[in-house]
Amino acid sequence: MNAEKKPVLLCEEDFRLLKQLVGISIVNDMEEEMTLAYELSRAIIVKDNALPPHTVRLNSKVRVQDMASKKNTDLTIVMPPYADIKQKKISILTPMAAALIGFRKGDEIEWKMPSGLKKYKVLEVTNPVKAEQEA
Repeated sequence: MNAEKKPVLLCEEDFRLLKQLVGISIVNDMEEEMTLAYELSRAIIVKDNALPPHTVRLNSKVRVQDMASKKNTDLTIVMPPYADIKQKKISILTPMAAALIGFRKGDEIEWKMPSGLKKYKVLEVTNPVKAEQEA
């Protein structure tokens, strides 16, 4: 296992929304690895239009593979009010979404889940196209 952690890459818009969402807990959880607040504290922030393609962000459709079982899972990462498990939309506050945010297609992530430490590989990332990019 690689001891050096790959940096989390976030666009300004997602960072702003996520920072508001975690609020005061960002101070309390900064030292605790494998929390959304910790990931935000170590994130590299880029302009919204400079985020590389295939980077997991809010509203990304993601396909991940559990490295142990080789099972693939498709999901969309959303803000808490839009979570709907029937539509495979998971809140950014879930361990799975917090683990994936800011990583890219091809990355492997190890994260503490309710069922124990899990390792995932990001197979696909599809991000919505913003209307203002067309102008």
